[in-house]
Amino acid sequence: MFSTTAIGIDLGTANTLVYTKNKGILFNEPSVIAVNTTTNEIIAIGTEAKAMIGKTPANIQAIRPLRDGVIADFDMTTEMIKVIMQKVAKVIGGSLRKPSVIVCTPSGATSVERLAIRDAVKHCGAKEVFLIEEPVAAAIGADLPVSEPIASVIVDIGGGTTEVGIISFGGVVTSNTMKLGGDRMNEEIIHFARKEYSVLIGERTAENIKKEIGYALIQHEKESMEVRGRDIVTGLPKTIILNSMEIQGCLKESLLSILEVIRRTLESCPPELSGDIVDRGIVLSGGGSLLKGMPEWLTNELLVPVTLAPSPLESVAIGTGRSLDTLNLLQKLNS
Repeated sequence: MFSTTAIGIDLGTANTLVYTKNKGILFNEPSVIAVNTTTNEIIAIGTEAKAMIGKTPANIQAIRPLRDGVIADFDMTTEMIKVIMQKVAKVIGGSLRKPSVIVCTPSGATSVERLAIRDAVKHCGAKEVFLIEEPVAAAIGADLPVSEPIASVIVDIGGGTTEVGIISFGGVVTSNTMKLGGDRMNEEIIHFARKEYSVLIGERTAENIKKEIGYALIQHEKESMEVRGRDIVTGLPKTIILNSMEIQGCLKESLLSILEVIRRTLESCPPELSGDIVDRGIVLSGGGSLLKGMPEWLTNELLVPVTLAPSPLESVAIGTGRSLDTLNLLQKLNS
């Protein structure tokens, strides 16, 4: 079994990452695929396809086949994974002959959603497909001692979902998943610009605003940013100035929902493990954790230390890859 290539895939709503033990992260691009709807030909995937969102002619569609951490468009996901596998094979040098693949799934995914992920990867020529829960993968990737009888709390704020997991002895003691992440924050910003300024902005613009002047609910120096969009009234291009206080206000609801799901998970934690959490704190991973001031805000609210994982965007992929060492254990879990 180990003579075949073993690869780990983080099939995320926003980004897809592929990891192998020897070469590290081989692929890290947005989960977007561009298709010619007339000929069904794949035009581009990843970064190239993301650049096309909102800018294509009628016969070309830039699709995000994953929503809320699970497969929304099965055929397109399969096509995307096929192209990714081909790209990875080129990087490794040679072809990927029947690899063993480990894919992470949201802890709240239903059996149907898990089956869809497994089938999509199987269709792409994988020999065996193992599933690992996202909080466990994120914790392994964040260098937490998951196999020891110590509580490790991981909060993974992804594009489509926020996952909170308390892990001890290699398994999830308690976890909660919420279908809210970076995408919802982008939608809030688009809605705000439309409501307050009567200007339509696109997904990519909203993402940039969040990265540049988005803040968690902390005190900060006011920052401004010039944003271009389309005036709803006149239909003409228009430039507006947004400031960080406004963006903080429109993200407030999403941030409080994330805080609530963390609180709920901590409340259902066994008392023996609560002491560990006070000492060891909480680790944040995922793209949403990079919002400015996120660790400070959560530390103030939860009264336990909150820190960022060493590489928040890559934690899940690294953890998925590292769990390749425990393939035998995963076989038992998947059987």
